[in-house]
Amino acid sequence: MTETETAIFQPGAAGRGQTLQTQIAARFAQQIHAQLLAQGSRLPSVRACARQQGVSPQTVVAAYDLLQAQGLVEARPKRGFFVRTPRHQPPVAAAQAGPPPLPTHATALMRGMFAQMHAVGSPGLRGMPGAGTLPAAWLQTPALTQAVRRLLRRDGVDAISLEYGHPQGDPQLRDALCQLLAALDVRAQPGQIMTCMGATQALDLITRAFARPGDAVLVEQPGWSAQFAQLAQSGLQLLPVPRGADGPDLERVAHWARVRKPRLMVVVSRLHNPTGHSMSMASAHRLLQLAREHGFLIVEDDVYGPLCEQPSPLLSAMDALEHTLFISGFSKLLAPGWRVGMVAASRERIELLTDQKLLANLTSPVLTERAVAFLLNQGALRRQGQHLRERLARARKQAVRLALESGCRFESPPQGLFGWLDTGVDADLLAQRLLDRGYLLAPGRLFDPQGMSTTRMRLNFPHALDAAFWKAYAAETAALRKSRG
Repeated sequence: MTETETAIFQPGAAGRGQTLQTQIAARFAQQIHAQLLAQGSRLPSVRACARQQGVSPQTVVAAYDLLQAQGLVEARPKRGFFVRTPRHQPPVAAAQAGPPPLPTHATALMRGMFAQMHAVGSPGLRGMPGAGTLPAAWLQTPALTQAVRRLLRRDGVDAISLEYGHPQGDPQLRDALCQLLAALDVRAQPGQIMTCMGATQALDLITRAFARPGDAVLVEQPGWSAQFAQLAQSGLQLLPVPRGADGPDLERVAHWARVRKPRLMVVVSRLHNPTGHSMSMASAHRLLQLAREHGFLIVEDDVYGPLCEQPSPLLSAMDALEHTLFISGFSKLLAPGWRVGMVAASRERIELLTDQKLLANLTSPVLTERAVAFLLNQGALRRQGQHLRERLARARKQAVRLALESGCRFESPPQGLFGWLDTGVDADLLAQRLLDRGYLLAPGRLFDPQGMSTTRMRLNFPHALDAAFWKAYAAETAALRKSRG
């Protein structure tokens, strides 16, 4: 250990009195325990880590040996060090080694977000440019508190808490949702709507009701890996469909429909996650035609739709809910902690979904559903949406400027909450290096149903306004380009 190493590596208070190898090992161990480094993830090479930390390769080898002794990583001959798979999971043969399990990648990002939100036990996160939500400060509104107070005064705690709610969802909320959907040209009666614990549960109930293990489901590529993980854990076979500016690749949809007979297709019409694309009218018409011809159901995910600034066609409006199920939620617009979502579909399908909901969690919380109904009826959610769209437009303009100045290239015109950009380097390695600096990224592997590495990443515009992040980003991308060249 040299004086240079001691001077370059600057540990925090917790690291004082520890050797360099112990500090480096502790940092990786903290990230592994928090599941911010997914099972199967490759640690930086010894030389790369040594350059990054400003220490000798021998120090890094000693740190990795400590992690291996703790059972946290394993060495693979001629490949490097990898985060170890738990003992109860079967090892993957080296010849078959591929990307880590999809659920791990999805939950790694979400755990990082929750660690930042709850602070306690957070592994030193400073920012979340890869987050999937608006900043908490943006969602602070007195309307929610006022709605709860008025409901408690009007209905009383006993009426709201001492009985189960309606299995299909609070009638007051379903009436309000009919009006909300009508404004989107989706015509639905209260009997065609079921509420649930957010759009995530909506998709889970749909797959239970309308698919069986072994069935095929079409998913967009790129798309959201939490959905991929949900579907895969239900035993469904994922069929990737490339997503373009106008919507999914219709030739690929037709191919899969002919040869695999899928039961479902999950698609985003407005503000696709992660690209920000919205579907064209022509693509929407053709996709519905394919669904009718081949008999698969379309699950239209509109969770980011309320942030859409431009009119965009909805499949459920064009189809009148014949071959479509419309799912959405209010956590993105109102409060992440209020898990209120909905499904709109035909009456027969809603009956089947309600049976699944009864088996999963009986009913939904009455207080939260009636509060959302109150906010909808009072126009508070409409005003909140307009305010957020205006604020988001300003943040997006600033974040795009910072990204372009840092050498990023956007794959499509920035819209909505997310930008899909090309970093020019391995996004997995970039995410790992920036995580070490305290920034949680969303590399492109997260959005690929096959878990393939890429140079792309998803950028959350409101979470990417920190000049310090872009300074770190520029430094790490430059270092990766240098090591590659």
